[in-house]
Amino acid sequence: MRKFFSNPAVRETLRVIIAVSIALALGFLVTLFVSEDPFGAYKAFLLGPLSKFNRFGDWIEESITLILVGLSVAIAFRANMFSMGTEGQLLLGALVSGSIALFVPLPTILRIPLAIAAAMAAGFIWGWIPGYLKAHLDANEIVSTLMLNAIALKMYDYFLIFHIKAPDAGYNASDFFPVEGSLPSFIPNIPIFERAYALFSDKTNITIMVYVLIIAVIAAYYLIYRTPFGYKLRMVGANIKFARYGGIDTKKTMILVFAISGIFGGLAGAHLSMAIHTKLIANISVGMGFEGIVVAILAKINPLLIPITGLAYGYLRAGANVMERSSDMSREMIFVIQALIILFVTAERFLPTIQKRVEERKENNSHAEKIAPSDGGSHEV
Repeated sequence: MRKFFSNPAVRETLRVIIAVSIALALGFLVTLFVSEDPFGAYKAFLLGPLSKFNRFGDWIEESITLILVGLSVAIAFRANMFSMGTEGQLLLGALVSGSIALFVPLPTILRIPLAIAAAMAAGFIWGWIPGYLKAHLDANEIVSTLMLNAIALKMYDYFLIFHIKAPDAGYNASDFFPVEGSLPSFIPNIPIFERAYALFSDKTNITIMVYVLIIAVIAAYYLIYRTPFGYKLRMVGANIKFARYGGIDTKKTMILVFAISGIFGGLAGAHLSMAIHTKLIANISVGMGFEGIVVAILAKINPLLIPITGLAYGYLRAGANVMERSSDMSREMIFVIQALIILFVTAERFLPTIQKRVEERKENNSHAEKIAPSDGGSHEV
């Protein structure tokens, strides 16, 4: 049994389970104080995403976006580059792909690949800029990417309001994309899958981006761990001076790290515009790019674990939405519960600290037993 629990994978799984359990318990205590029906509210939070098919769809749709932005962040973080620019890359990816989906008169088989490729290119270019600034001007990547996010947001709003929005529209949004410019369901529209296709098409917006996501996860892992560029990326992240002395072109590597991470951010934008909303809207992403940081950290920057953490975090967000709509819990208190869960799960020393305290207590008890006088013993002064 001790050998089983000494396995690193088992210990990490156990740490996460304990951390989530304690965080959920604390979250329930918070709910007890602020809700008139704490059990109903917490039930909506824990089981809401599975209670209806459309809510299940909301969970998967949000998770796809979270996984893509998580991959974007992970590539930069693996090179020890703290990029905060995924939000801007996402916005421009949504803008470019949405514009093509709406205005370019091509058949579906050409328009959708073109829109997705354009979103990836937009993310690549927007990621290249802070990479160049970091490599050649030693600009702080956190500051430069945050400033570029603000520029991307203003660009998105400008083109949406003054060039894309219909003149008679009552709010800042484009027309709905035509069928040729919207991503189709991931279920093929063939007779054998007719019922499943109808169900998923009517109740959810789960599209072929599922297959794009699978390819993206495999590509990110292969890029980081199975290519010469991935080796350079990891060497730069481990020790940039050592990488430079070893003959690696660190400036070129830094630029490409930021640019390639932007590809995944652009894909996330295409998913928001062409799958979830099927139109361009104001505030299409309310901080979704920054949520990728949480997803990547929870996965320890491992591309193969990011789908798991993305689904888990997406479930939390979907459950929070159900809880807010079906109970008296305010959104702010729901954020508190989410934050508790994330804080406990990301506490690297959580389980080791508990284990250390238990072992120290055992040692102290054992020591006390050894020095305690035996029964019936006499002691003279």
